[in-house]
Amino acid sequence: MAKIGILGGTFDPIHKGHLLLGKQAYLEYGLDMIWYMPSGQPPHKTDHWITEAKDRCAMVNLAVQDIPYFCLSEFETSREGNTYTAQTLGLLKKEYPKQEFFFILGADSLYEIERWYHPEQILSSVKILAAKREYPKEHLTMDQQIDYLKRKYSCDIQKLHCEEMELSSKEIRQKVREGISISDLVPREVEEYILSHHLYQEVSE
Repeated sequence: MAKIGILGGTFDPIHKGHLLLGKQAYLEYGLDMIWYMPSGQPPHKTDHWITEAKDRCAMVNLAVQDIPYFCLSEFETSREGNTYTAQTLGLLKKEYPKQEFFFILGADSLYEIERWYHPEQILSSVKILAAKREYPKEHLTMDQQIDYLKRKYSCDIQKLHCEEMELSSKEIRQKVREGISISDLVPREVEEYILSHHLYQEVSE
């Protein structure tokens, strides 16, 4: 049974922090592959325009193409309408019954997951790998949040010992609009794609 890490997101655009997170999951938990899965139309991203799926998928493919244990998955972008993580994980398990799936999260998502669509389905269906990070603003430490979720949902959550990079796709989009180099934030091929396709040039947040 292959061990597959699922790393989802809008990837608008994908950046080096996403690649670092996937690499750490692969190494620390002995995974066979990391599937980078751009979301279709995420229902919670309603505050700004989402770049077309074909462009986001193209950027992900460019970012992962030279890493043998990374690949692009268009499992969500091939579906119409809003895409929910709970539904996606359920469909994946049906379509790939011989795979063991690990869902990779940034630390912030661990505190927000109960606001997601049917969190109980997400937490009960796969093992969760969460990037280690403390949030002083939260009333629970990361260990306390993990213990709380484990008790409530009888789920399997493990920490990824990888500090998340302090950058965001929103920050990258802003830099592109302002003409600031993003060469240290995204792979070279992704930067070239953004510039050649004139992405993020207009204010759309």
